[in-house]
Amino acid sequence: MNIKDVADRSGLPAKTIRYYEEIGLIRPLRGANGYRAFRESDLHKLAFLGRARGLGFTIEECRKLLALYEDRDRASADVKALAERHLQDMEVKIAELRAMQATLRDLVASCAGDQRPDCPILTGLASGKACH
Repeated sequence: MNIKDVADRSGLPAKTIRYYEEIGLIRPLRGANGYRAFRESDLHKLAFLGRARGLGFTIEECRKLLALYEDRDRASADVKALAERHLQDMEVKIAELRAMQATLRDLVASCAGDQRPDCPILTGLASGKACH
């Protein structure tokens, strides 16, 4: 398969596929003409990476997941530990986003949104009350 075929089938942009190759996540064959020749195994890895990235795993986490996936002697506990750490990180980020949302909601609610120049949103941003 060429890069267009594998991009269509994996749902990933060609630019992303080239990047994954550049950083060593995939290693397609090269023809005599220098063009990439993707195998079914490359397509499978790309789909795997796409799903992992879709769940918010970092590139390095994806590298570890892929290594664990390819290691038939792996312990599922290693995979679970990695996923649990990622889940904990997500929960922290969600809590931070909720706090930001609450602060912004309060600032928006305190603003009359009329023709007067005074604005509690700008005052809050200037005073640092909008920051956590």
